Amino acid sequence: MNGIRAGFVVVLGLLGGIFTAVSTSAKPVVTNSTTLATAVRSAFLRPAPTLRRNYTQTVWFRVMSKRLQRYIPQSGRRRHLLLLVWAEASRAKISPSLVLSVINVESNFNSWAVSATGAQGLMQIMPFWLKKAGRPSDNLFNPETNLRLGSAILAWYLKRARGNIPLALQNYYGKRYGNHYAERVLRLLSTRWNWR
Repeated sequence: MNGIRAGFVVVLGLLGGIFTAVSTSAKPVVTNSTTLATAVRSAFLRPAPTLRRNYTQTVWFRVMSKRLQRYIPQSGRRRHLLLLVWAEASRAKISPSLVLSVINVESNFNSWAVSATGAQGLMQIMPFWLKKAGRPSDNLFNPETNLRLGSAILAWYLKRARGNIPLALQNYYGKRYGNHYAERVLRLLSTRWNWR
């Protein structure tokens, strides 16, 4: 009888450890890192990259404009958004096609989108990031501000993950697991927004 009871206690202990591990890993990733806050602040200090009209950039704009038409029918608005995406991704040294994929999943290109948790704009940035960036009066519905912050945050997560894009995307999303966020972004990157 004591052997059965001892075995039962061991099994309960193991199950408790498993449930504790699962519940701990499912918590949101802490994003208030000092280095991330510094990266966000410095994003507003770095000069805008020079957009040189070269073959690659010209072809990228034409291809992406055609793909973006289903979301933004007005050619002027499409061009403006693509210029901002290219500029902010270049400033953060990340792929503009990855930024488009994130926007597609986060807001479906609606610059006025607001999530249930209060994230705002194209890349669904939480309002507290404006304060951390030292720009509390800025507006996250302004695509330039939103893309500047979102690109800086995504670049920081990519650097921290040492180029592991799925891990960086899940951290950007704010949870290690759930919603298959990274898969959804990467699927769009490899199909709709791919650029080789």
